[in-house]
Amino acid sequence: MEPKSRKVILAGTICYTILILFFMFLAFNRLDGATSVDGYTFILVPEGVPLKFPELNYSWIVGFGNIAAFIPFGILFPLLYRVRFGKFISLFVLAILVLETIQALTYLGSFDINDVISNTIGAAIGYVAYRVGFSSKISYKKLMTSALSIVVLIIGVMVVSEIIKKREGPIQSLTVMKEMTGTTPMTEKLPSFTVAGERIEPKMNMYSSEGESTKTYNYILGNKENVWLSFYFGIPDNVNFKGEAKIIVDGQEVYQLNEQSSQGAEALRELPFNKVNELTIIVSGNGKLWDVGIRGMQHWWE
Repeated sequence: MEPKSRKVILAGTICYTILILFFMFLAFNRLDGATSVDGYTFILVPEGVPLKFPELNYSWIVGFGNIAAFIPFGILFPLLYRVRFGKFISLFVLAILVLETIQALTYLGSFDINDVISNTIGAAIGYVAYRVGFSSKISYKKLMTSALSIVVLIIGVMVVSEIIKKREGPIQSLTVMKEMTGTTPMTEKLPSFTVAGERIEPKMNMYSSEGESTKTYNYILGNKENVWLSFYFGIPDNVNFKGEAKIIVDGQEVYQLNEQSSQGAEALRELPFNKVNELTIIVSGNGKLWDVGIRGMQHWWE
């Protein structure tokens, strides 16, 4: 490379690096956020390949920017210093880890492993583009091929992300979970009844006190994360309109239903939980829960 061209590329690299550092440490009112110290933020568990198919929302734009903004580094640095991919990507990851740590320690951002993955993917895509179009004599055809390789690789990242991302799974009856007590709901020959004049025919299960004052159903879910508990609640017609159901998660009551909260037969409830280990359902009086199930996020092959 000619000395003049090298100087131009070096100057461009320095300017672009300063711009990226500005966005990482000063943009988006980061200085204002640094004045209210709530503690260091370290996100160490990745959510997956961090770029889904295009969506018209802020989150997707940020995710795309975290990849696209670092593509030039994969081109510029190898142009300045002939370096193999392994060494380049290792040094790049080290630099990003340091910058993310500084962000967290100065309260100008958080250490987010998802950002590290996104930035590294961008740099790797840039290095491939460098090898295709810039590693030898540059021509218009090579530049077009290099640009096309960037587009193809970004689309490839999106495809991989869509393949391995988790989606909402089907509703499963709680009876498939390991129970702590011998109390079990009805799952066969479920009786029909009416609630607010509507005929109810449970399909999966039914929880009731069955003539007793109170009945408790206890389950161990094994620290399930990002789950939804779904169920119907009602008090049958032609009986004493008194009944109650409580949902208790890991020893804490999170939901209570009674005759005042009954909304009729078609009032499906769904309760989201970040993590559930022990789930307890307590039913008393003439209250009934039916088609109680749980669903979570899972991969398409699960």
